[in-house]
Amino acid sequence: MTFEHPSKKGGPGRLGRFEKLAELASNFTSSALFSFLCVLLVAGFVVVHLLHLPTTWQLLAGDAMAAVSLLLLALLKNSERRAEHAIQRKLDAIAAALLEQQEGARGKAQQDLEKAIRIEEQE
Repeated sequence: MTFEHPSKKGGPGRLGRFEKLAELASNFTSSALFSFLCVLLVAGFVVVHLLHLPTTWQLLAGDAMAAVSLLLLALLKNSERRAEHAIQRKLDAIAAALLEQQEGARGKAQQDLEKAIRIEEQE
């Protein structure tokens, strides 16, 4: 197991199983259906406490909310790091292309910039 940046694994434009799962989960958690499920979970938590159900039910409701919160935190961090890396690659490509243009040549940096601009299409 290595602790490298998630976006560097598998090379540019290639998503591993976890990255694909994280992307699907990120899309699902930003949907209206997921928001509705969260409202139902919170409503269930409130109902359990208002009805003074046994402690087992209260713990179950609290544990479900904690688990959802932890999963959302992990998804958010993964998404944030991938976006941060994509932005940095674009900025590096822009800087290199500008330097190359100042020198009066068009070469590898320009091609790298064109690849970096199409990052979203690949990911």
